[in-house]
Amino acid sequence: MKRIIVGISGASGLPLAVHLLEALKMNPEVETILTVSESAKQTLMLETSISFESLLSKADHYEDVKNIGAAIASGTYPSAGMIIIPCSMKTAAGIANGYSDNLLLRCADVMIKEHRQLILAVRENPLSAIHLENLLKLSRFSNITIMPMILTYYQKPTTIKEMEDHLIGKLLAQFELSYQPFKPWQPNC
Repeated sequence: MKRIIVGISGASGLPLAVHLLEALKMNPEVETILTVSESAKQTLMLETSISFESLLSKADHYEDVKNIGAAIASGTYPSAGMIIIPCSMKTAAGIANGYSDNLLLRCADVMIKEHRQLILAVRENPLSAIHLENLLKLSRFSNITIMPMILTYYQKPTTIKEMEDHLIGKLLAQFELSYQPFKPWQPNC
């Protein structure tokens, strides 16, 4: 059983977080623990038609972002790693500078200090020099993967869902998890 912590911050892209949780829920080898920033709760209402309670039902467990004493805040809590999707630039700055004032940031800090996989599905456009400096700082850690929420076209998608499936497949591949709708690059040569 792989235990994966999913953090959702307040950047645009909540539908992708929902899609990721649904994909993880379909995998019987995965147990998910979810924590959601206060900003993400607002963005959820703006970008989706699902309720907060419905979002929580897509995870196996939920920990309130204010509960800094939750088990997942400790390095002794066993997990395969963490995905933050979407990862706002505020969240990236907090992680880059060790500012762990909530459970989401504390969990990311734990992933760094315990050398566990940390995937940041960052979302901002355009990126400022400050954003780039924080992301560069984070990219220097061997256990952190920066994965911008960039949609691809080489698989010739016909729907937004197919584009999202590709990104979700790439995220899950970081944990060596397969995702049936994901179609890796197949050159025609």
